[in-house]
Amino acid sequence: MSAGAQRERKPRADVQRNRAALLETAQRHFLRHGVGTSLEAVAKEAGVGPGTLYRHFSTREALLAAVLQTRLEELVARQADIEQLGDPAEALEQWLRAMEEYFSAYSGLPEPLMAAARAHEPDSPLTLPCDILITATDQYVRAAQHAGHVRASVRGYDLFLAACSLAWIKGNGPDEDSLDRFRALIASGYRERHTQA
Repeated sequence: MSAGAQRERKPRADVQRNRAALLETAQRHFLRHGVGTSLEAVAKEAGVGPGTLYRHFSTREALLAAVLQTRLEELVARQADIEQLGDPAEALEQWLRAMEEYFSAYSGLPEPLMAAARAHEPDSPLTLPCDILITATDQYVRAAQHAGHVRASVRGYDLFLAACSLAWIKGNGPDEDSLDRFRALIASGYRERHTQA
């Protein structure tokens, strides 16, 4: 390998190390301080300057989207388990619970996700993760609708927002009994009402 090629390779390795350090540090800060944490503090703890952080992640939303991507494996693993369920209604309920837990990972996370889903701006880094989750939710909804468990008017987008809302409520301190009542209220809104013969 030529000296020129070696010189070209080293910066790429440094860039990868800086990116990895920023993601790892940002995740710790989001866990500790929420999504509104100081980005300057993230850069400092990662051992880089603010300029390096913004070269990798031009906005807070870009950094948050990248950190969420690293946590997506947990949700994908849950989804693999949910796919094994034979009951579409139970699968939908378990998926909504998995999303709620995912959205509860960091204080303040539901707000930017709901904003990105509502605005649906193609340039927002959070739009793609939201679209992926909304599409997956739609698939669960359609399967449950086909089995007669969910009202025809319900859409994956609606239940994505419902899971975000529950995560927001959870982050603001109600007890588990209250959360269970909120979940039951949401479920009674999307479930098909069967009349007795």
